[in-house]
Amino acid sequence: MSEISNCPKCNMDNTYFDGTTNVCPDCSYEWSENEVQEHDEVAKDSNGALLEDGDSVTVIKDLKVKGSSMVIKRGTKVKSIRLTENPEEVDCKIDGSSIVLKTCFLKK
Repeated sequence: MSEISNCPKCNMDNTYFDGTTNVCPDCSYEWSENEVQEHDEVAKDSNGALLEDGDSVTVIKDLKVKGSSMVIKRGTKVKSIRLTENPEEVDCKIDGSSIVLKTCFLKK
């Protein structure tokens, strides 16, 4: 008998095979061992375009910077972004300050 893998959604090991699919009783997720699942999350802008290191983006909304009186105005162009481990954030420099921005406020 082959060992059933941990749940891909919650990573619990309390899983079982019900005859057609694997089931996790903890989170109710069902999956097939034959499914090819990609867990590689990629950074996308507000329009769904893929972002890469070095891209130039534009801010789509006025953003207040926490801990500062600085405001990043809508339409500000940001050059040479760097992707972070979190696909929802990018690292960049604006006016000499290193800032992390959410990708949902950017467009390529």
